Amino acid sequence: MRRIILPLLSAASLALAGCNSSSDNAQQNAAPPAPTSVSGTVSLRDPSIQVSPNAKLDVKLVDVSRQGSSPVATKSFQPVTLPQQYKLDFDAAAVNANDIYVVQASMVDGDRTFDMPLQAPVLTKGKPATADIALQAKATPGEKEMAGFKDLQKRIGGLKVTNGTQLQEGVSRGWQVFRSGTDVVFIRELVDYGDKGFTSTDYAYKNGKVWVAEQQKKPSKDGKATSTERAAWNDAGELVFKTNDAGGKTSPLGDDEAANLKKQGESILAKGKGGK
Repeated sequence: MRRIILPLLSAASLALAGCNSSSDNAQQNAAPPAPTSVSGTVSLRDPSIQVSPNAKLDVKLVDVSRQGSSPVATKSFQPVTLPQQYKLDFDAAAVNANDIYVVQASMVDGDRTFDMPLQAPVLTKGKPATADIALQAKATPGEKEMAGFKDLQKRIGGLKVTNGTQLQEGVSRGWQVFRSGTDVVFIRELVDYGDKGFTSTDYAYKNGKVWVAEQQKKPSKDGKATSTERAAWNDAGELVFKTNDAGGKTSPLGDDEAANLKKQGESILAKGKGGK
């Protein structure tokens, strides 16, 4: 009898071991649970840029395979602390394994916007559930106007030029008028106020209106500039750029000072055209 029982026990043990092995293999081969969130950080490509407390960051998870569809998840941050950590929670059932998903981030700070130069794919097609994003600052409307102005400054040597002068009590004024065809597009004005100082100002024009003004103030003609005031207006006549560089620091130029530069530009334009 003992000889019969032992083989039966051995067979039962082997069968039980086989069940445990199959259970372990099944657990090992089971698919991991589907993600229910994506996370990461948002930073700036240029970390030297400072953002104000009014900056607003928007992060969203988007199915780019379905154009026009609503984001799977969204989150906004204000104020923004860079690098900003984010986590977007969503229902795993809302994700289609055959679609392509990306994290999109954008930030607005006053008139400056920040966007993503590169896509950040996640979740499907072997992509992870994390994405670290570096935003790139875009030029402000005012900076775009100033870039166009700087380009024009470099090209005035190829434009037709005429000169003018005017003497008044205590003030000596001279200017160069640059034309593209018959249109005045640029004027450089030098004004000597004697003991009261000297100004060198470049004015640019579009459609007969002051576009940009850049004025250096000096103690004398050959002296070093003590300040440089800049102002720019868009096609609608709106003031979109105003700065004052003085003492190695840049600060906003006052609206009144910007309006005064515009008035000076209009006055010298009248002289440059032969008016009074």
